[in-house]
Amino acid sequence: MTVFSRDISVWDITAISVGVIVFIATFVSHRWQFFMQWLNGVRGSDWAAISAVIDVVSVVVQTEQARYGERVIGYQATLTYFYRNPDLQMGEYVRMFSREDEARSWADTYKGCNVLVHVDPRNPANSTLLEADLDAVPVSTAQSC
Repeated sequence: MTVFSRDISVWDITAISVGVIVFIATFVSHRWQFFMQWLNGVRGSDWAAISAVIDVVSVVVQTEQARYGERVIGYQATLTYFYRNPDLQMGEYVRMFSREDEARSWADTYKGCNVLVHVDPRNPANSTLLEADLDAVPVSTAQSC
């Protein structure tokens, strides 16, 4: 008993393979930054913590190409922090939101705040801001940092 009514050709397999590759590439490209942030958080939890200042906050709409144009998939809020070790360095912490007003409110809460960041001892330009350290900034005082 055959499952298919016709033989599968090389072109069918190629088309399916290309479709799968495009899907994986799209999925990975939207989530790569979050994967790297998570990986640095895992590795960086043992790195020395130093003080940094969140000086720049931004919110960017994230879209993906849909069948009939672009589709909004969320809003990326970015906290950019600066620290000295010994030279001036910077890093970013990124979080996704489904609504723009939530993203802006969250990001604006931390502008000007001092936070602890973990710095790679082998490369001081590489750092990570752990979610636990960000959560340690009291929300009541964060708005007046």
